[in-house]
Amino acid sequence: MSATMIKEFRLPDLGEGLTESEIVAWKVAVGDTVTLNQIIAEVETAKAVVELPSPFAGVVAALHEQPGTVVEVGKPIVSFEIEGDDGAGGSAPAAETAKREPNLVGYGAVLEASGRPARRARTFASSAAAAAPVAAEPAAPVVAAEPAAPVVAAEPAAPVAAAAPPAERPRSTPPVRKLAKDLGVDLEAVTGSGVSGLITRDDVRNFVGGGDLPAAAQELAGAQALGGPETQPAGPAQGARETRIPIKGVRKFTAAAMVASAFTAPHVTEFLTIDVTPTMELLGRLKDSRAFAGYKLTPLTLVSKAVLIALRNHPTLNARWDEASQEIVQFNYVNLGIAAATPRGLTVPNIKDADRLSLRELSSALTELTDTARAGKTSPESLSGGTISITNIGVFGIDAGTPILNPGEAAILALGAVRKMPWEYQDEVALRQVMTLSLSFDHRLVDGEQGSRFLQDLGTMLADPGMVLAMV
Repeated sequence: MSATMIKEFRLPDLGEGLTESEIVAWKVAVGDTVTLNQIIAEVETAKAVVELPSPFAGVVAALHEQPGTVVEVGKPIVSFEIEGDDGAGGSAPAAETAKREPNLVGYGAVLEASGRPARRARTFASSAAAAAPVAAEPAAPVVAAEPAAPVVAAEPAAPVAAAAPPAERPRSTPPVRKLAKDLGVDLEAVTGSGVSGLITRDDVRNFVGGGDLPAAAQELAGAQALGGPETQPAGPAQGARETRIPIKGVRKFTAAAMVASAFTAPHVTEFLTIDVTPTMELLGRLKDSRAFAGYKLTPLTLVSKAVLIALRNHPTLNARWDEASQEIVQFNYVNLGIAAATPRGLTVPNIKDADRLSLRELSSALTELTDTARAGKTSPESLSGGTISITNIGVFGIDAGTPILNPGEAAILALGAVRKMPWEYQDEVALRQVMTLSLSFDHRLVDGEQGSRFLQDLGTMLADPGMVLAMV
């Protein structure tokens, strides 16, 4: 005989032993019918925003945490009402018998070719529940998460089915909620103009501009309107002498990693200023060629390729220090990290096996990496396993710097801005395009001579791209 039971889904470890994550947004509401592997939430780890798939097919019985809440791994975040079998010899629920395959967050359920869980009719305890947003469409390639702690099945309690679901919190993003808090706005009173009723910054500002708040708050909202995109933090309240911003998510992880790197690896930074006019001319020719039509080419593309070529003769820079075994581990592959400034802080996603890519493939990989990072969709897998990194500070108009090593890597290269400067050229002074390279390396693994020769070879290729033929 068929019956129902309540299953709790606990926040899983989303990679590399992370102990907590922040609930960014729920994609389902109480009363929604969900399918196996359907995306139910977005959570932010210390490295990235991750879509969380459902490990069960059933009806959402309760959401235990609100968006913006930091939750420890192993704590229940959502409960499902699923179909079971109360017979002693009955079969297990479909979600339990589904095939298990390893994935980023442990083990998730994948549907077999047959035996797809039957979808239950959506039920509501009140008209308010009927107005809840429709569940997000399932993402087929995503594998569901395995609960981090054993899931406990219980007989359904009568109040679960009879009681009206709790009122849903107004849909908004963390920056919007902070803006509303600073302005003293109750989001319950604001009507969202975004997708599915999402409350935006403009909705909050328009609410303030309507005269519902004191003049001081209205002035603050007007000042914050100049702050730019929604990802920027809200400005301080009028008259405030300081603003406190919680340290969490990507910034918390980055801070800890940089401190560990700075006080563990003995950093050395060397600089080389070169005439890159030939490289910039080559870049222009490639952009105009049919072979590269549709590809996004930048100085970073060519510098990345040059770095990959130079590493063939200088493998000591593509290595890590293994303190436990007292060994230097040299990698026979290159996972090229690219530092990316995102709304949530600095991340360094990497291109796996970048040394095997052609220039066109590398161009596509760099474009995908930056677009994904800016959208906040970089996966934890892409943020781990890097072997050497590049940071392009030239995009900010900076000429040189002393970059800190990404933990576990032997070197990082900073690209300065390309500037037109008077330069010696063919025994005369001419206006040339000049760039400064800044190379930081771990002096435990890389001697000064090794770092200098790598930087010299890199500069030689960028000053005269034809020299690549002599180095490969």
